[in-house]
Amino acid sequence: MAVERASREGILTCTSLMVGAPAAAEAVACARCLPRLRVGLHVNLVDGAPVLPPEAVPDLVDGRGQFDTNMFRAGCRFFFAPRARRQLAAEIRAQFAAFHATGLELDHVNAHRHMHVHPTVAGLILRIGREFGARAMRVPDEPHALLNHVAAAEGSRVRRPLYRPWIAMLRRRLRRAGIAVNDHLLGLAWTGSMTEERMLRLVSALPPGVSELYCHPAATQTPRLLATMPRYRQTEELAALLSPRLRAAIERDGIELVSYADLAPG
Repeated sequence: MAVERASREGILTCTSLMVGAPAAAEAVACARCLPRLRVGLHVNLVDGAPVLPPEAVPDLVDGRGQFDTNMFRAGCRFFFAPRARRQLAAEIRAQFAAFHATGLELDHVNAHRHMHVHPTVAGLILRIGREFGARAMRVPDEPHALLNHVAAAEGSRVRRPLYRPWIAMLRRRLRRAGIAVNDHLLGLAWTGSMTEERMLRLVSALPPGVSELYCHPAATQTPRLLATMPRYRQTEELAALLSPRLRAAIERDGIELVSYADLAPG
């Protein structure tokens, strides 16, 4: 509901679909009614159930048939275990195939909890994604100086993430492969808390290039959202995406609203 409103009435240009999630079919039906909205694949390997039957990917799931939520442990398995890598490739292919079956045009690819920063996952997404027309991918690279400029107004500071070398490696790899990428991502340090005031400060000082504003909006704070994301301020993020002040700032500064498909070579 939030994505629909933000696309129709706000500044939202694209969103990402987790094809194995329970409400995926409803999300696809909604997306088909939103001509301005571009949709990408949100590859999921660390949360919930796989698209393939659990018995087809036993090294990726636990006894309940759910993905391993321990990202470090899963990442080690992806890197070191050949059998797990074969299952990983099969699951990624199944998710691309499920997206293709929706009939939606593939705008971009990213991964849940940014697991595409993992070299093994990135390589498989690149190889398999080419078969399904993937031309753009998110690079989760936040401009540290800008974040601290905005954080200073709140009396705080933001630390640099420890995985920055892997982000740089991902960017080089994608560019060598001819994949379109963003220059900056804004919303990681404040995941779930991209409020109107923060977005206004960020937009007023955007660095040159392409910046993605990364949000998790929701129309209402449901019990399930509160249980799974208790510190997220989803309704405030939706309000920011609908904000007339934010739209006016974007228009005033001559910022162009685009999707990943607009960056990809024809």
